[in-house]
Amino acid sequence: MLTIKILGTGCPNCKRLETETRKAVENLGAEAEFIKVTDYQDIMSYDILSTPGLVINERVAASGKIPSQEELTSLISSALEDS
Repeated sequence: MLTIKILGTGCPNCKRLETETRKAVENLGAEAEFIKVTDYQDIMSYDILSTPGLVINERVAASGKIPSQEELTSLISSALEDS
């Protein structure tokens, strides 16, 4: 099972990233635990410059943007292969 973290303070882009990532996981038929990281210190520990951030299995996959469904599918598929 994947661990997916959404880094951000709860802004609309952070919520949209979570929604789009959940769709990609569902479309792949994968299992994932979603964790929202809203604490500024915790977000900064991932060394990203802007939110929203996407972390899959403790690897920063994207930051400062919302990847397309195609990109999300690719990122999640790669993480599944690595796990």
